[in-house]
This record gives sequence, structure tokens and C-alpha cells, in this order.
Amino acid sequence: MNDIPLSILFLTLVILLAISAFFSMSETGMMAANRFRLKSQAAAGNKGARRALGLLAQTDKLLGVILLGNNFVNSAAASLSTVIVFRLVGQNELALGLATLAVTFAILVFSEATPKILAAAHALKVAAAVSGPLVLLLKLLYPLVWFVNLFVQGVLKLLRVNVSHDSGQISADELRLLALESTRFTQSKHRSMLVNLFELEGFTAEDVMVPRRHIEAVDLAELLDETLVKLQTCHHSRILVCENGLENLIGILHVRKVLHLMREGLTLDGLREVAREPYFVPASTPLFTQLQNFQENRRRIGVVVDEYGELMGLVTMEDILEVVVGEFTTQSPEQATLVTRASDGSLLVDASMALRDLNRQFALALPLSGPKTLNGLLIEHYGDIPDVGTCCKRYGCIFEILQIGERAIRRVRLSKA
Repeated sequence: MNDIPLSILFLTLVILLAISAFFSMSETGMMAANRFRLKSQAAAGNKGARRALGLLAQTDKLLGVILLGNNFVNSAAASLSTVIVFRLVGQNELALGLATLAVTFAILVFSEATPKILAAAHALKVAAAVSGPLVLLLKLLYPLVWFVNLFVQGVLKLLRVNVSHDSGQISADELRLLALESTRFTQSKHRSMLVNLFELEGFTAEDVMVPRRHIEAVDLAELLDETLVKLQTCHHSRILVCENGLENLIGILHVRKVLHLMREGLTLDGLREVAREPYFVPASTPLFTQLQNFQENRRRIGVVVDEYGELMGLVTMEDILEVVVGEFTTQSPEQATLVTRASDGSLLVDASMALRDLNRQFALALPLSGPKTLNGLLIEHYGDIPDVGTCCKRYGCIFEILQIGERAIRRVRLSKA
């Protein structure tokens, strides 16, 4: 080697450092590439992405050929740099130290840090670009890679390490995070709808139901004229039919059918006959499951019952869809006045309002794991029905009791602390 000119040695060292940079870039690019975007590009006909996916399907062999080539080149570069320094300075301990420092610095800067940072920033392009040379190297060096992997697998078994390949599947939480971070690709409204889809499984029918006290119903025990007035002034296309109270529920009446009855002569017995059998929904049913049940049973409205079969409220398909897309149906006057804003900026809230709706409409952070309504939250805090004028500060809000009933809090002043 003493006969080889220094210029050739320096050129060879540069080539070795470049090859080492290629392997470093390949390792980072292949490992950092988003597999789902690679699959999308492969489906669009990108051959580089298709080759990259094939290599990632056999990670042990991919890493084997990269590390084999990288370590061999780095060792060769270290030996060559030692020869160059010996030729320039002489064979002594100082020269050996200089050679070690020089090759370490060169490999760190030019063959490790710089190419890896570039590959991490452009992982998809790098993975597609290097896949061709890596496939060729894997074919050429396959026997050697296989031989090295034999020892690797032996060491892993000796250490009792179970290495299982990632199936590429992602969890619902990871999908939700992807939707939240997709600011560059989706509009805020679309992103909100995607995120809300994952919330369906976390909410139950009890979370979105219309409470029993707000249910519109006609009672067949009342006079026909009173029933007719209720039908003419109801705010929904479907209404419950009962007899002597909601405990004796008969069915669900589509108001459109009343028009046909009025032509022939409206009677209470006629209303009883056209009322459809009620569809009962357990309060703990997840919303996503209930949406499927509505579809399978061809229903749009269900009666929510607790574990004892007692009627708690009503849930409709629109209530579930509003969790995803936001409110889009017309509200009754009673529901529309659940919240009013006072002149001082505070909110006058009907205590029967759902905590979920308060959080959504006014960007609050009221807990959803316990009680579902503001009344339930405050009663849980006090342990009893507090007196009018009682105030408390919780969850970043100040609550003042304005009105109470015999069994519940009726109205609350709410302001942010």
C-alpha cells in the first residue's frame, strides 16, 4: 500500500465515507418512513414504494444487509485513515491517536449525523430511492446475511427475547391522534367529525338522551280535545303515546298518521291502533352500537330504560348523529332556552342540561365520567340539594344556585373563574 499515491487513498476514503452515508441514510429512511403512505404510493404505481414495503416486510434481513455493509465500510475507512496518517506523520502513538480522532469525526459528521437527519426529514423519498440498491445488495449478500442472522436469532433465544413482527395495525387511539394532527390535509370541520366518530364508543345512550321531564307525550286517559291540542302543537314528528302516565307506555306515534285519522274521524282508540310498538334501549348502550341497532331494526327513535326497566328518556338517530356533525335539527322552545346569557356575561343554565353540551358549547372542562347533568354534578358535590344563593368554585367555574325544586336544582348561574 506504500506504493499507492496519497491522492488515490484520499479518494478511496471519500468513497468509503459516501457509501457509509448511504447505509446510514437507508437505515433511517426505511425505519422512519410512514408505512401507510408507502402503501398509498405503492397503490398509485410507485415502484420504489412497492420495493420499500417488500423490504420492510422482512426487517431482520433489511437491517442485516444495512448493518453488514455499514460496519464493513466503517472498518475499512478506519483502517485506510490510519494508513494515510502513518504516511503523513509516521508510525507512532501520536499518529494512531490522530487517525482515530480523524476517522471518528469524519464518520460522525459525514456518514452518520448529516445523512440521518436528511433521511429523517425526507423519509418517504429516501426509502423509495434506496430500495432499489438495497434489494440488489440483499440478493448479492443473502448467504452472508442469513449466516449472521443465525447467530442473532441464537442470541435472542438465549436471552429469551420474543421478537414478533409488527402487523402494521394501529389502535383507535392512534387513529384519533392521526385525525387530530391532520391539520395540513383536512379542514377543521372535517377533522372535528373524524375525531367525534371515535367518541361514539365512549358515549352511551344515557349521555345524549332527552330526559324524561322533557319528553313530549299524549296521554289517552285525557280528553280527546286536549290530546288533539298536544298533537297540533308538538315540536317533533314522532311522539310517545301513554295511558295514565309514562309508566304505562303504549307506543310511538308518527304525527303524519294523525292526518289520515282526522279525515275519517280522530278517536283515542284510533291513536292507540296506529301507535307503533315502542323500541327500548338500555341506558348503557354505546352510541356506535346503538346507531347500528337503529339501522338493523329500521328505527329512528328508542325509549331509554335503566337496569330496572324504568323509563329514563328518549334517544333518536339525530341525537347520535349530532355527536359527530354537531347540532343540525330544530330544537323545541323548551330546549332552546336551557341557557341564556345574562348582562354581566354569566350563563343562566337550566340544571337539567347535559354536561357534554355545556362543554361543547362553551369550551368548559366539566367531568363526564360521573353525573350526566349539571344538577347531578352539583348534588354529588354537596351531597344534598343546596339552598338558593349557595355558591361553589369547581372545574374552573363558579356555580351559584338560583332556583331549586323539591327533588332537584332547577337553575344555576355559571361563570368562568
